[in-house]
Amino acid sequence: MASGFSLKDQLFNLEKTRYLAGLFAAVDPGFDAPGFEMRVMSRFPELELKQRIHWIAEVLQGHYSAPLPEVAPVLRAALPPPLDPGKSDDDFGDFIFAPLGEFVVAKGLEDHPDLSLDLLEDLTQRFSMEYAIRPFLNRWPDLTLERMRDWAGHDHYHVRRLASEGTRPRLPWGLGITLDLRAPLPLLDRLHGDRTRFVTRSVANHLNDIAKKEPDLVVETLHRWRDTGQQTGKEMDWMTRHACRGLVKAGHAGALTLLGYDPEAPVAAAITLDAETVAIGDALSFAVDLSGPEDQPVLVDYRLHFLRPGGKTSAKVFKLKQARLADGKLTLLKRHRMKGDATTFTLVPGAHRIEVLVNGTRRAETVFELTR
Repeated sequence: MASGFSLKDQLFNLEKTRYLAGLFAAVDPGFDAPGFEMRVMSRFPELELKQRIHWIAEVLQGHYSAPLPEVAPVLRAALPPPLDPGKSDDDFGDFIFAPLGEFVVAKGLEDHPDLSLDLLEDLTQRFSMEYAIRPFLNRWPDLTLERMRDWAGHDHYHVRRLASEGTRPRLPWGLGITLDLRAPLPLLDRLHGDRTRFVTRSVANHLNDIAKKEPDLVVETLHRWRDTGQQTGKEMDWMTRHACRGLVKAGHAGALTLLGYDPEAPVAAAITLDAETVAIGDALSFAVDLSGPEDQPVLVDYRLHFLRPGGKTSAKVFKLKQARLADGKLTLLKRHRMKGDATTFTLVPGAHRIEVLVNGTRRAETVFELTR
């Protein structure tokens, strides 16, 4: 990433603000585009990315103080054509339309939920409204879920995706929702067979969220979906791996078995360190030797137990290899840099432990000393 890069300035800037103002001015001769632009830009230097979204919505409310039913025709007329419905992925739209979702929430949540949902259906075809839909899931859960059942069969894949992405239990940076984890499952039952990766990725991420609290439910759901045959085998395999990534790291036996890795397979492992002492900033180099039945599928991870201030430890799992034991043997080499300049995790000198996990089961371990 280039020095001085600013995502907030790339997504929300004078050019984008002018573009949005121009859309409204083109359909509403009374819209004060220069005034809108000036007011929005007056606070941008002091605002972070999400704050800029809220601020643009707030300024727009100042320009349109009438009730939502009076403003809705102008909002619809100002929208550019929908994103290409023929695409299948990586077409997120323009972030400058995110404030329009906040605008709809502010003006329609309490008094005009049906119209608001109509507008969010239109808006999400320009930029995803998964953040704007969540206040409606909390305030009007039955109404919103009913609408989402219709969206799950919508012609435009961005609308179908909203039914999954908007109901995710742990949507990053999203408002928390009070829905029961199982409430959106009927939506996912329909959407998992979608032929668009943009949709199925959301479904898999949704299951990964659920897995944090109900891992067995996720495994049962994936088994059931495999049996229905609604999705192609290749895509179902991809969704399963993506949905179970957290469970695999946790060594969940059901998830590993679903992926074809037997946690109880008779595989032996040995770990050899290049050095028993590693300085912070250098690399921990090691070899893993596996032996077992010929052609045995193995998913190999390693878990580092980091010493923390006060003598406690914290563990983190890292991926190593997915393979088969050709001739019943496999040797893996790895260099793991012990970063001394990480901003989120400070290394502490002292005794550390490394474990080798094969199909989620610990097979070997050893210790090393981390020094300054």
